[in-house]
Amino acid sequence: MGKVGIIGVGQSNFVRGYPGSIRELAFEGFKEAMGDAQIKIKDIDASIIASAPEYDKQRSPAGVIAEYLGLIPQPTFYIESICSSSSTALKVAYSMIKAGLHDVVAIVGFQKMSEISSSESQERMGRGADIQWESPFGTMMPAYYAMYARAHMAAYGTTLEDLAKIRVKAATYGQINEKAVYRKSITMEMFTDPESNMSATVAKPLRVGDCCANADGSSCIIVANEEKAKAMSDKPVWVLGIGAASEAVNMAGRDLLTGLSVSIEAGKQAYAMAGVTSKDIDVAEVHDCFTIAEMMAYENLGFVKPGEGKDLIASKETYKEGSIPVNVDGGLLSKGHPIGATGGSQIRTIVLQLREEAGEMQVKNPEIGLVHNIGGVGLYGNVTILGR
Repeated sequence: MGKVGIIGVGQSNFVRGYPGSIRELAFEGFKEAMGDAQIKIKDIDASIIASAPEYDKQRSPAGVIAEYLGLIPQPTFYIESICSSSSTALKVAYSMIKAGLHDVVAIVGFQKMSEISSSESQERMGRGADIQWESPFGTMMPAYYAMYARAHMAAYGTTLEDLAKIRVKAATYGQINEKAVYRKSITMEMFTDPESNMSATVAKPLRVGDCCANADGSSCIIVANEEKAKAMSDKPVWVLGIGAASEAVNMAGRDLLTGLSVSIEAGKQAYAMAGVTSKDIDVAEVHDCFTIAEMMAYENLGFVKPGEGKDLIASKETYKEGSIPVNVDGGLLSKGHPIGATGGSQIRTIVLQLREEAGEMQVKNPEIGLVHNIGGVGLYGNVTILGR
């Protein structure tokens, strides 16, 4: 059925308290993607809505949002894989197009997390773990990633300073990303200053500065088959490889605690499908819900060997001018993390990079980009490789 191309991308501003409804929030990312693609609603023959449930009161939001966006009577589908929902939706859209079921599909990811309190949000995130054997005992996202951080420190000598360097990089680019929640400068000194919020402990060894923030936001990716993509766009970005994996939900069922096995497996699949290696990646977006998550992604995706992630950030090789720029839009640490919209936002960033439309965040002449999106605490893993 030929190649599958991305012909339009969009994203709302990520904010801490969006004043409108989920359908209005979804419209913001959709509107930008439609303007980017310069197509009409009648050109879209299916939609996929992606989010994590229980953050708003609407059950089966796909139908509600599809109606509001004018995407009926075309079929709409609802996809949920927690934080990786919209990148999972890309794999589903890719599959439907390759099967010949649809020609043009709109993927709309959204989350309005501000409708519930922070404590309620943490409780719902905890349900992403096993509700019988783990979450009833109080395990939440920061605590889980703190376990990984401790294991990484014990195995490789990783330090708090190494993790802080990742947040300093994120803030460097968050300041110039107009879509980001957090647009302030962060210095290394703030992590040791007892008066700074950055140094406050959340779950040892992770501090406030090591954690991303909840946010409200939406994203939209419009994909098409090769014939439509070439006819509708003069700048399509092609899906070269897609990898996906899952892992045991309980920590006791996992063999690896210094990295995420889903990242390794999904990366292998995506590299093989695209016919490239980690050395061919010119720019990457990785799932940095916590600083240790970005550190592990460096290693799991093969940018460096296990234990060498701290050397990569110390040498600034993951900065815009480095050998493997990573999260030069500020990542989740600066943008915020509206669960269902996150993967779409990451894809949007790489598409803009490959089209050389990323403005101040632009990497020099990239040809191949990678998106790494994780659901839960390494429960789901998606890696997508895109090319010009």
